[in-house]
Amino acid sequence: MVVPEQPIHITNYLRQPQRVVNALAASSQIESLGTDLYRLKMRSLNFMTLSIQPVVDMRVWANEEAAINIQSAACELRGIEYINDKFLFDLKGQLSPCQKQGETYLKGLANLTVEVELPPPFTFMPRPLIETTGNGLLLSVLSTIKQRLMQQLLSDYRNWVAVQMAPDAVRDPSIVVNPLN
Repeated sequence: MVVPEQPIHITNYLRQPQRVVNALAASSQIESLGTDLYRLKMRSLNFMTLSIQPVVDMRVWANEEAAINIQSAACELRGIEYINDKFLFDLKGQLSPCQKQGETYLKGLANLTVEVELPPPFTFMPRPLIETTGNGLLLSVLSTIKQRLMQQLLSDYRNWVAVQMAPDAVRDPSIVVNPLN
C-alpha cells in the first residue's frame, strides 16, 4: 500500500509497534501483557453450528529497518474449550516500508497455519467441506485484519505526525523530520 508523504517518515512511526497493534483492532479487544506482548480478543466467529472467539497472544516488535514483526505466542478458542489441547495456531507476519520509484510503500506478508483435531460429529462430515469452510473462515479473518490495518494505520500515522508537528509538541529527539518538507 502506498504511504502518502508526510513531514515525518513512516519509519519513525513504525518504530512504535504498539501503535500498529492498536491499528489491528479496537482498543477494547487489545490487552498489553508486557514488553512486546499483546492479547487480541477477536470477534466471535460462527463455524458450522459453533460460535468461537479466538484469543491470540502475539509478540510484536520492530527491527532496525522499522519492519514490524508479528508472531503468535499462544491461542485459545473460547466457546469450545475442550478443543484447545487439540488445536495449533501459528501466525508469523511482517510489515515493512520500502521505496519504489520515489514513493514509500508498506508491504506485508502473513503466514497463518491452523491445525485442529475435530470432535464428532464433525469427523463424519466430508473433509473437503470442513476444509473449504475453515479456509474461508481464516481468509475472512485475515482479510478483515488487512482492511482494518490499511485504513487505521494510515489514519493513525497522519494523526501522529500532526501531533508531532504541533508547535507546542515535545518531540522525541530520535524522530527525524523529512528535510524536503
